[in-house]
Amino acid sequence: MTVFQGKGVCNAIAIGKISIIQKQDVSVKRYHVDDTDGEKARVGAAKEAAIQQLQAIYEKALKEVGETHAQIFEIHMMMIEDDDYNESIESIIDTQQINAEYAVAVTADNFAEMFASMDDAYMQARAADVKDISNRIIANLTGTISDGTDSDEKVIICAKDLAPSETVSLDKDKVLAFVTAYGSSNSHTAILARSMNIPAVIGMGESFLQQIHNGDEAIVDGFTGEVFVNPDAETRTRLLEKQRQDEEKRHLLQELKGKENITIDGTKINIYANIGKVSDIGTVLANDAGGIGLFRSEFLYLENNDYPTEQQQFEAYKRVLESMAGKKVIIRTLDIGADKQADYFHLEKEENPALGLRAIRICLTRPDVFRTQLKALYRASAYGTLGIMFPMITSVSELEQILAICNEVKADLKANDIPYNANTEIGIMIETPAAAIISDRLAPLVNFFSVGTNDLTQYTLACDRQNALVEAFCDTHHEAILRLIEFSAKNAHAHGAWIGICGELAADISLTKTFLKMGIDELSVTPSAVLKVRDAVRNTDLSKD
Repeated sequence: MTVFQGKGVCNAIAIGKISIIQKQDVSVKRYHVDDTDGEKARVGAAKEAAIQQLQAIYEKALKEVGETHAQIFEIHMMMIEDDDYNESIESIIDTQQINAEYAVAVTADNFAEMFASMDDAYMQARAADVKDISNRIIANLTGTISDGTDSDEKVIICAKDLAPSETVSLDKDKVLAFVTAYGSSNSHTAILARSMNIPAVIGMGESFLQQIHNGDEAIVDGFTGEVFVNPDAETRTRLLEKQRQDEEKRHLLQELKGKENITIDGTKINIYANIGKVSDIGTVLANDAGGIGLFRSEFLYLENNDYPTEQQQFEAYKRVLESMAGKKVIIRTLDIGADKQADYFHLEKEENPALGLRAIRICLTRPDVFRTQLKALYRASAYGTLGIMFPMITSVSELEQILAICNEVKADLKANDIPYNANTEIGIMIETPAAAIISDRLAPLVNFFSVGTNDLTQYTLACDRQNALVEAFCDTHHEAILRLIEFSAKNAHAHGAWIGICGELAADISLTKTFLKMGIDELSVTPSAVLKVRDAVRNTDLSKD
């Protein structure tokens, strides 16, 4: 038996045989051509085939991982049509009179190097996307495209890394687990594996692939990040029992549907769900969430080619509220910028975008865009129980400006006899240390706080959340973060406001008791984690230390 250690990114266990995916050799030879128009036509045909393939992958991803995660393939299709990318390929073919495959490969290298050299982590990530689409075009040109495993049985997929298209193209019914030599917990492979609920371990190192063989039996422990190759009988028995207990626990969680979120000592808490799309409501209801604690409205902007109209937004918000049938729905106003970019905003390149013009700062500097969204939100408030939440708050003056604009919007609606709920709750995100430190000044102005632990961790620990190089320094349990959350909770309650957590830490059941002792009133998590958190709450006794 050989034991390898990586990083688990999806908590589950898989047992089966290894299938090693060797990347197709996309290295190409350069040769002279006389018919440059013919080569450009070949590129055009290969691109059309790539778009058809990506469309099929997008539709498959839509069913298996949802619209939010499927969007990467829409981006890939748009990148294939990018003018600069295509002009480069055609120019190289024309000026150097070389073959199509080589022109695509050179363009891919040039663009990937350009993206990788940028300071913006989001743009750096586009380097891998350029390589992915270019390899697909080259594979179409050379006839070497491959879409998964040839095995008839379920296998553990092992590879150096997996591009998003490769991950989704694999037949889910034949995949027991993913194990990769490289990657980070924020990589597309990790995100898609979690969404597909497939055990996954990343970061095994290059030598891992040199020490395993196709057909080797292996056990993947997504909880610990361990991979046992050719396990001995004792290890196999131990992990089979661990797998059985995990599956039993998942089954038992289903019995918690309809049960209260109440601790042993009688403390009640709300457990809501985070979503990014109107189409995610089905998973919210299926997992018995008590409401929606975070609806990321920016996806209405990211999926559009222009600013969504007031009516478009109103229809989306109204549908969410009606579907939730009176349950609370908290919609966060536009949180764009940093790693979330929409071309039509024409945001200037920033050296440090995470600390730049983003979220509420964009709204306050573009009041027309802000008012349009607020008008749509208040109009929708007449159709359910709405809470409006503002991101990236750092000062009282910002909040006062926001409230003044809200009052102007409500006055306009009233003057025009347009119905809205005058008692719509107003809240802010506590995701900057500044907001937490002055939470005693902010709390009297709002109805609730919601702690965004992802950004609060980033800004408190000075660790870029997009940068895999500092992942080891990003301690989400750092006492500074917990102190800021507790301080905010005390100030919220002192001024009659309630407080929730909508970041990743809300689903960390090792902190559930800690949060409840702080007085956290609500936890909002990914829909699939609702029952897990409910179970943790129901097994917590706050009367005992």
